Amino acid sequence: MTPKRPTLKTISELSGFAVPTVSRALKNAPDIGAETKRKVRQIAADIGYVPNRAGVRLRTGKTNVISLVLATDHDVTDHTGRLIASIAQALRGTGYHMIVTPFSSGEDRMDSIRYVVETGSADAIIINQIEPEDPRVAYMMERGFPFATYGRTDWCRDHPYFDFDNGAFGAIAGKRLTERGRRNVLLVAPPLDQSYTRHMIDGLRGALNAGGAQFEILDGCNSDGTNPEIRSCLSARLRTGGAVDGIVCPSTTAAISSVAALEAFGCALGEDVDVFAKEAIPFLGIFRPQILSVIEDVVAAGQFLAEAAIRAIEHPDLPPMQAIEVAKLPNPIEPLA
Repeated sequence: MTPKRPTLKTISELSGFAVPTVSRALKNAPDIGAETKRKVRQIAADIGYVPNRAGVRLRTGKTNVISLVLATDHDVTDHTGRLIASIAQALRGTGYHMIVTPFSSGEDRMDSIRYVVETGSADAIIINQIEPEDPRVAYMMERGFPFATYGRTDWCRDHPYFDFDNGAFGAIAGKRLTERGRRNVLLVAPPLDQSYTRHMIDGLRGALNAGGAQFEILDGCNSDGTNPEIRSCLSARLRTGGAVDGIVCPSTTAAISSVAALEAFGCALGEDVDVFAKEAIPFLGIFRPQILSVIEDVVAAGQFLAEAAIRAIEHPDLPPMQAIEVAKLPNPIEPLA
């Protein structure tokens, strides 16, 4: 005999709280106390309670789903994976679940957005790889569809977002490199159509100009490329171009690829050339202690974006949640005993 599916009434009987209280606790209602929420969620987890999605949609017109439409090209460092895991963790106990729709280069990035909005298959969307005048954002704003962006548009005052301060990253990189006597810096830039690339270039240019240094953008590839692509482009630049004594890498992949190309060319890392990178996991200092880097807290980004999306759904009259993460230097790597 198939056991009965747990319901809100089941949790009510086990917890001693009324059904409406149980329901609001599972939805993270602000008028329900933290201890009540904890107890209700623990019982729900213990008995395997899962909301009836069809019933919820019939009663409320909502799906209780947030759609992550994320670019995943060449993401060997698991930046996107950490973001997805963080958003999933933040949604636990809120009554919302997520679906993930990946897209890659060559696909029309509007297709997935239009599908979710026009079919009503989610209550909100979270997107990354943001352009200054992103057509996805324009589309959702025009239709009043709740969303949050991992990055800023030119219209970011009017919508929820979380962003890393890539301008500060560029400035820190430029300052550190010029302090170390570097004067000919190469940037393995992100895709030039994205907002954070513009911020990064502005910050780097300002710091290098102040330090009497110059920079160029590596031609033929970007920091989202594969390891072979970046190595090939950098190797060609080292063979045929002028001197390079500093390289700025906005991703772990770019940093590892650059180190491989430099070492194959006979350059001594930290002596002939410095590499300054951005990473989501403090790994590069273990790979090569000479690499200089800052940390991007992807876990905090996911937490914030989940909360921002929920507020856009439930409280569209409130100001959109917005935050910019300050660049942080990693803790020194402890030597092995």
